[in-house]
Amino acid sequence: MNSFSTFTLLLLLLLPILASCHEKQVYIVYFGGHNGERALHEIEENHHSYLLSVKESEEDARSSLIYSYKHSINGFAALLTPQEASKLSELEEVVSVYKSEPRKYSLHTTRSWEFSGVEESVAPNSLRKDDLLLKARYGKDVIIGVLDSGLWPESKSFSDEGMGPIPKSWKGICQSGDAFNSSNCNKKIIGARYYIKGYEHYYGPLNRTLDYRSPRDKDGHGTHTSSTAGGKMVPNVSSIGGFASGTASGGAPLARLAMYKVCWAIPREGKEDGNTCFDEDMLAAMDDAIADGVDVISISIGTKEPQPFDQDSIAIGALHAMKKNIVVACSAGNSGPAPSTLSNTAPWIITVGASSVDRTFLSPVVLGNGKKFMGQTVTPYKLKKKMYPLVYAGEVINSNVTKDLAGQCLPGSLLPKKAKGKIVFCLRGNGTRVGKGGEVKKAGGIGYIIGNSKANGAELAADAHLLPATAVDYKSAMQILNYINSTKSPVAYIVPGKTVLHSKPAPYMASFTSRGPSAVAPDILKPDITAPGLNILAAWSGGSSPTKLDIDDRVVEYNIISGTSMSCPHVGGAAALLKAIHPTWSSAAIRSALITSAGLTNNVGKQITDASGKPADPFQFGGGHFRPSKASDPGLVYDASYQDYLLFLCASGVKDLDKSFKCPKKSHSPRDLNYPSLAIPHLNGTVTVSRRLTNVGAPKSVYFASAKPPLGFSVEISPPVLSFKHVDSKRTFTITVKARSDMMDSILKDQYVFGWYSWNDGIHNVRSPMAVKLA
Repeated sequence: MNSFSTFTLLLLLLLPILASCHEKQVYIVYFGGHNGERALHEIEENHHSYLLSVKESEEDARSSLIYSYKHSINGFAALLTPQEASKLSELEEVVSVYKSEPRKYSLHTTRSWEFSGVEESVAPNSLRKDDLLLKARYGKDVIIGVLDSGLWPESKSFSDEGMGPIPKSWKGICQSGDAFNSSNCNKKIIGARYYIKGYEHYYGPLNRTLDYRSPRDKDGHGTHTSSTAGGKMVPNVSSIGGFASGTASGGAPLARLAMYKVCWAIPREGKEDGNTCFDEDMLAAMDDAIADGVDVISISIGTKEPQPFDQDSIAIGALHAMKKNIVVACSAGNSGPAPSTLSNTAPWIITVGASSVDRTFLSPVVLGNGKKFMGQTVTPYKLKKKMYPLVYAGEVINSNVTKDLAGQCLPGSLLPKKAKGKIVFCLRGNGTRVGKGGEVKKAGGIGYIIGNSKANGAELAADAHLLPATAVDYKSAMQILNYINSTKSPVAYIVPGKTVLHSKPAPYMASFTSRGPSAVAPDILKPDITAPGLNILAAWSGGSSPTKLDIDDRVVEYNIISGTSMSCPHVGGAAALLKAIHPTWSSAAIRSALITSAGLTNNVGKQITDASGKPADPFQFGGGHFRPSKASDPGLVYDASYQDYLLFLCASGVKDLDKSFKCPKKSHSPRDLNYPSLAIPHLNGTVTVSRRLTNVGAPKSVYFASAKPPLGFSVEISPPVLSFKHVDSKRTFTITVKARSDMMDSILKDQYVFGWYSWNDGIHNVRSPMAVKLA
């Protein structure tokens, strides 16, 4: 046989093996929860036996296992072919088998607490007796677990000075790795772990120049979120350039922090474009966090596409956390302003949107025609006070840039000979804001103006650019563009930025915040609440620059960034304070207290608007802007148990998320869940739902119902008066919603309309939003 024939035969023999190797991917095999007490090694052996049933050998079964979830979550992540996964999914005891999708999850990237009514800038001896922080003892001994990109332990925000011994309930560890060991944990950071098996299986061994193979943060995001939730009070801090100076503090400054690093840098991509977080790594982290003894979990991670509950690792992990009475707060996502863009919509999660605070970083643009347009920036760089040539990016581009991307300052798009020494005007769209500024700097531009697209409206994100720069709203951007196009030699000057407090109106909704209705569960109104997420100052990693750009070698201790990633830990911190005051409250009670006490008005006394000044609605802000002080004494709560959520899942068509629970024969509606809000996506005639209230206020109290019906509908609450004889007593009522026959012509069939219903005892106003759409 000649060598060619031998090679061909060898190739034919190897092809099936090569094909099966190529086909193998990581799948999560989920059984539900653990029933009964079994040793950890017994659970792992049980998982091995399932793998052995579909694998050729014991060795293959053992080597294919990536994680065995052994504490609260029962399941495993393993390397399987589609055929093996399919075979396992047919087993009666298996709830779901789903593929780990790379890039499915990503991170949702001081004054905010003060603005939200949690005053930390007051000296301790001048605090009022009823002050929330004092009542909550600053969150003392509450443990907040954070799933993110790690943390920078040397930050002053993580100092344990003056903190007592670690709570006895804590069972976690401080895991060693690159530039991180047990000495990096203290009485503030009491736990730190990292999860990388899923990431490394897909991308190969971690490039140690990109990230630390340890809980240490080389990105900045995890340091920012964890310090926002539970960082210590640190006086006299600011971002680069001295912006936002003051005291930085987390919501619960004496809470303990545990970091679960699950998000990692993507090879061959800029850090400014974000990280990735794998299903199997996050499930392992949540399984450990529950066993470690955390009280609150803050997760600023989500999906671009909504996921069904039985294939959503965050939803599955959060359900097991809720069973152990752990509060889970998650970011809504940054895919706004389009509708139905929310992630993390499970009703056992607090889903958080993003809004502004009353602080701006003003940096106007002055044009050669004398016109001035207000912008915002936190760049430390300034121009000499004179006019500079101004050019639109679309006029100084390489010939290979397409027309639709011409003005967006994307990588390699600008011609240095035409941009050098000029202020370059770029438009938002594709690419990152800081990346566009980086391109202008590379091309020799002396300054940079970034103009909003129509979708971004008047929302201005302030960035620590690499050159003198400012951001302007859509209307200003169009006028600047008109000036450039109508002037022979356009010129401009960027006025250096300054911090301005008490700006009005505030809060307003960030345009990037993802919106409802929920694509997965339209009968649950989401998001639940909004909190500060625009231009937030918090601690930063010493291993990352303020922009995360490769060409940026600056190092900062505190940084200003934006995203629902920033709003989520605000609610995580608030939940920790409520846990400290009410340790026996369920996670549903805490979520209810936050939703029903939230605020609807801005600091000029009008309804909260979107970034363009139009009235915002509950699909942007849920119950409203969070008010932690009000939430600590809500009067009444809408409570819900683990079984209530399983009934909700049955009604939603997810029958077996817990194999030990049998769905009732009589089907419920998903909207029967005792939730602190109401969504009716297909109203046909009349809908009546019941709700149950628990008294957590004064022992003897009487509440009166009121409603602001959605336009074109009537709302009847029965009974209209509820009396409670003691604390923890419960009362049930019904809400009947129907379309008004006299207004049928004014109701748009494909559009939601919004209203409210409330219970009031003269002290508490327990308000719930509602969203209704005709069938």
